[in-house]
Amino acid sequence: MLGSTECSLNHGWNCIPFVEEQMKIPMANFDVDAHVMRLQRDGYTIIEDFLSTAELREVRAGLAPYLDTHAGRNNFEGYKTERVYTLVARGRIFERICEEPRVLALLDRFLLPGYLLTASQAICIKPGETPQPLHADDMFYRIPRPRPAISISTIVAVDAFTAENGGTEILPGSHLWSDAQIASVYDGIDHNTVAQQELIRQLIPVRMPAGACVIFSGTLLHRGGANTSNASRLAFSNQYCEPWARTQENFFLGVPAELAREMSPRVQQLLGYSIWPPFMGQVTARHPIKALDPSWVAPVLDKKL
Repeated sequence: MLGSTECSLNHGWNCIPFVEEQMKIPMANFDVDAHVMRLQRDGYTIIEDFLSTAELREVRAGLAPYLDTHAGRNNFEGYKTERVYTLVARGRIFERICEEPRVLALLDRFLLPGYLLTASQAICIKPGETPQPLHADDMFYRIPRPRPAISISTIVAVDAFTAENGGTEILPGSHLWSDAQIASVYDGIDHNTVAQQELIRQLIPVRMPAGACVIFSGTLLHRGGANTSNASRLAFSNQYCEPWARTQENFFLGVPAELAREMSPRVQQLLGYSIWPPFMGQVTARHPIKALDPSWVAPVLDKKL
């Protein structure tokens, strides 16, 4: 569904309507304040009943064509890990999950209005995979810590997370640490120093059932765990960032316009078809949502101002 092309630069990000009907069912028994408190205190929280059994089946079916076809290219991606990028454009179920109302309710508390989807990927960790290098998801924004998170990450378990099958490992409270406290992580993302080993000893595994979702601060230290089991561990991750921050994935190029124009107005906004006031994201002094109109011609090609 194409968002309104009547939006102007002055309307800003919120010219795209939010459909309140989407909020009612999932939000009915959701304690937003309790999850906010855990995110503020520990740097993470878990929604146990995030996906239903039927939704898990749909996710598995949507991912099946892309799995068992490739492996990671480096130690960070994981040589025995498969990643499916630009997941938001690979099926309606993945679009819907990007705008899941409980996630948005939490993002509303930590990020500015008009926040963006910065990454959307599935992650399948195979048996024999080694631990991922320790990192924080927004550490590439080199703004001194301690500071508020510039991004918020979600990881949804398609397979149950255990300490043995490559479940995510986190360091609670590290989202509040300074640059000095995590200096060893900056030393090199592909190797472990003695100081990093001390941090690694403080990690705890995220144990959660299939269908659960862990949400954590972009400043929280974590890593994908080693898979010492005899089965793969499948999950997917959506990450969101401040509206002024550069996104990890370039969704303007990764998501074809013919797909983007059929997405919901909220997902279009998350992909960047929006304005951060007064004019960040404008396209030749026009609102970017206009570029999804099938009749759109770039002003520079149309000889217009």
